[in-house]
Amino acid sequence: MSTAPSLELRDLQVQYTVRGIKKDVLRGISFSIAPGEAYGLVGESGCGKSTAAFAAMRYLPRNGSISGGQILFEGNDMTTMSADAVSNLRKSAISMVYQNPIAALNPTVRIGNQVAEVFELLGESESDALKHATEALTRVQIADVDSVMRRYPHQLSGGMAQRVVIAMALATNPRLLVMDEPTTGLDATVEAEVLDLVRDLRRETGTAVLFISHNLGVIRHMCDRVGVLYAGSLVEQGTTKEIFNNPSHPYTVGLLRCIPRGGLHKNTDRLDTILGTPPALGAKFDGCVFVDRCALVDDRCRTSMPEAVHVEPQHIARCFNHEKAQSMPRAIDDVQVTVSALANRPTTGTRLLNIDHLSKAFTQEGRTVRVVNDVSLSVGVGETLGLVGESGAGKTTIAKLILGLTGSDSGSNVVLDGKTLAATLSKRDVSDVGAMQIVFQNPDQALNRRHSVTRIVSRAVQKLRGLNSNESDDRAHELLSGMRVEASLHSARPSQLSGGLKQRVAISRAFAGSPQLVVCDEPTSALDVSVQATILNLLVDLQKQDGTSFIFISHDLGVVRYISDKIAVLYLGRVVEFGDSNQVFGGPHHPYTEALLSSVPNIDGSVRKRIPLAGTVPSPSNPPSGCVLNPRCPRMAGSGVEGLCTTVEPDLKEVEPGHFMRCHIPFDQLRITQQK
Repeated sequence: MSTAPSLELRDLQVQYTVRGIKKDVLRGISFSIAPGEAYGLVGESGCGKSTAAFAAMRYLPRNGSISGGQILFEGNDMTTMSADAVSNLRKSAISMVYQNPIAALNPTVRIGNQVAEVFELLGESESDALKHATEALTRVQIADVDSVMRRYPHQLSGGMAQRVVIAMALATNPRLLVMDEPTTGLDATVEAEVLDLVRDLRRETGTAVLFISHNLGVIRHMCDRVGVLYAGSLVEQGTTKEIFNNPSHPYTVGLLRCIPRGGLHKNTDRLDTILGTPPALGAKFDGCVFVDRCALVDDRCRTSMPEAVHVEPQHIARCFNHEKAQSMPRAIDDVQVTVSALANRPTTGTRLLNIDHLSKAFTQEGRTVRVVNDVSLSVGVGETLGLVGESGAGKTTIAKLILGLTGSDSGSNVVLDGKTLAATLSKRDVSDVGAMQIVFQNPDQALNRRHSVTRIVSRAVQKLRGLNSNESDDRAHELLSGMRVEASLHSARPSQLSGGLKQRVAISRAFAGSPQLVVCDEPTSALDVSVQATILNLLVDLQKQDGTSFIFISHDLGVVRYISDKIAVLYLGRVVEFGDSNQVFGGPHHPYTEALLSSVPNIDGSVRKRIPLAGTVPSPSNPPSGCVLNPRCPRMAGSGVEGLCTTVEPDLKEVEPGHFMRCHIPFDQLRITQQK
């Protein structure tokens, strides 16, 4: 029996040719993954993680080439294999989950046919392939599978599309599974289920996993060993426990410090950052690759490349000062933003936004689908309201209803600063539009790639503030500089910017009309932890300076806890829990909130008891009778109120001052049950 690693990279060097110039992307990286083992790669965007993944699949773009080293799959060098041999491996032995699921799916083919094609390539009949496609989608917790099978990719949410891609990758029970940011768009509960699937696959079939993620909590719980990439170099490598408990490279220490850990809150804590940005593609180095951003730099670092030092037998770090890494000074971005405040803005704490009996129903395939059901919430001036819940809970739809991007049903009211707003954007005046803006999840799709950064922002200024072209450009430069976008980049186009810079441009545009309320829809989900920390600090600065209010939508409960004053937990279009951030996270919780929180992996490695939700989210077109959570509720059995739960929908009741729940189980009973 072969004892060869499933995947081994030996001194791998990759170059991209850009305008005729060869640029180093991977600089001699080496690691191996044994059968059944999970190896995590972490690092900021542009450090080479995805290039390593594509190289392992022999999927490099046309301008990419392997300039040295080997890629061994089960002992066979893939760099010398024919294209047909590599293609056969991808069909039967190696699978990949891509970072951008929409780009990975064919926009012209229905989902069911795309998933079935995986099985047809393995020789199954069309009917058997469709049957197994249904089973594969059910396996990754997709609700209303028959409906999803008939849809096209553009009709799916990002999280739903990601689950489809994961289902396709797991379908063949591969011997090597490459996962590039596989859980970025997933809810905490679905993420936990998907990760359980991957663990089961490893245990049952010995699948090796190369796991790339900026979610360090997921890496901690999923991976046996971790490699830290920076500027194409592997700067630290070791067992997961060693890397997280004893980081010995300044870059690793910096990444771990950026995470908004439990207990931190914007009112008392500012997040650490890693100052500066990663070097440009193909940059040349005389010394350490991290020299320009390191707080421990000395003369040796500038002139000599550090060798790998064994901190422990299985733990290496490329750093002259590895013994000082954990005691290096904190890097906190304390530069304050500069955005003109609205005149005569009310005092912080004054109620700014009221939404009353907000509802929305769509007609889909002849059925009425009620995606938002009688939601009433408020947001104070200078306050952040966090919205959390699984995909399909109604978070983004509520945001669109508030902004007028989608018209609400009759009986719904959106009141901003005492003024009742028209249901749709087209019927609102310019001042109403400027008063409420949105920052989207994906700045790539939200920014016009043909326009310069200045033009993108100045057009919004012109529209919302009525300034002429020159005045709008001047204001755009002020906004961009205030958001810490360097003047040299104001003429750049979005494609020339990093993800973090694109998001700063998007935030600049959102503030073009000096808004009172900004909706942030997953604004940091696709960002590295270092960039995320900078963006969160930026939003907090804006709030403190201008009294701006935020509605913050995110799957990342750690981020929501850090930045939110109040939190609303949504399930199937209903608010099931609402209260102060500390109340909602501190408990006792609504059973659904409890399940969400128990699904989040702890960065410190501690294991909390997971409270699983049975089955999948019911379809909004056919909600269960009684409490909508009752088919999945982890606390209903034995509560003594099962009859009520299955027949009567509970009201949203105040269970303690300022803390509301929609649950038949008595609050004191939840307290006792959840303390066990």
